[in-house]
Amino acid sequence: MPAQQKKLIFCTAGVLSLACALGTAAAIGTQLWVRGTILCTTGALLVNATGPELHKFIGEIQYGLFSGQRVRQCGLGGRPFQFSFFPDLLKIIPASIHVSVILFCTVLIVFALVGAGFFMFNAFGSPYETLHGPVGLYLWSFTACSCGCLIMILFSSEVKIHHLSEKIANFKEGTFTFKTHSEQFANSFWTILVCSLVHFLNALLIRFAGFEFPFSKSKDSGTITGAVDLMY
Repeated sequence: MPAQQKKLIFCTAGVLSLACALGTAAAIGTQLWVRGTILCTTGALLVNATGPELHKFIGEIQYGLFSGQRVRQCGLGGRPFQFSFFPDLLKIIPASIHVSVILFCTVLIVFALVGAGFFMFNAFGSPYETLHGPVGLYLWSFTACSCGCLIMILFSSEVKIHHLSEKIANFKEGTFTFKTHSEQFANSFWTILVCSLVHFLNALLIRFAGFEFPFSKSKDSGTITGAVDLMY
């Protein structure tokens, strides 16, 4: 492939990696990871609410990795409540999983930035070490993609398996009991998915630029090496 086309491919991959790093950093600070509605079951049972009356007991909840907010509805209007995961909710959430999600988000940002730097180096410089060449580009791309997949798996398990929304909704509630009525992942969660796909695309761009996979060797080189060894 001509050098100009390789430069264009590497520049494109570098810009995409940089955009993923910035997007992940922005996603960490938002409350747009999960959105849903919560039903005040205690209030609904007290008045035997059904049909349209049930909407008076359905509140809202949204949260991210560090904070969130909920609006409780128990028939008397919405009551907003702001909360923070650290240190308020550490006793009721799976803290190890939650901290792991934040840690992998940080690793994803670091590797995306490193990958962007090496892509630009390969576009405008002359690779002179292994980690500056295709092996390093594959390494940064696949590591960032793996971190993004782990973030989605861990956070999904925290929300769905450990019922994170219900635990948050019932935080400091002594009289009323809340149950998740609807729940869906929001923009920041899907940003991580897009970043993972972008890093996988970057690995395909490296292959498209003409670089073989780092741990695949041609049979001819092995045959030549064996012949040289026999000579000595």
